[in-house]
Amino acid sequence: MDRTQIIDAVYDACEEVLKVDRSTLSETTSFADDLDADSLALVEVVMQLEETFDLTIPEDELEGVGTIGGAADVVAKHIEAAA
Repeated sequence: MDRTQIIDAVYDACEEVLKVDRSTLSETTSFADDLDADSLALVEVVMQLEETFDLTIPEDELEGVGTIGGAADVVAKHIEAAA
């Protein structure tokens, strides 16, 4: 699984959960500042990613995740650990 596929999955989750236009997203997009997403919305995005990749990501690992790229890093770490 490469980073592009993970980023695409994060974009998909943001589109579905946050109802945002994919063309406005980038790795530096901030969940709070750019997407007006609160911590509950971020948890919903992560739950979507957990389902997509068949992972479990502890909630404490979400602290400090503020951008799409940050979320992708957390997912990538768990994919590597599961491999």
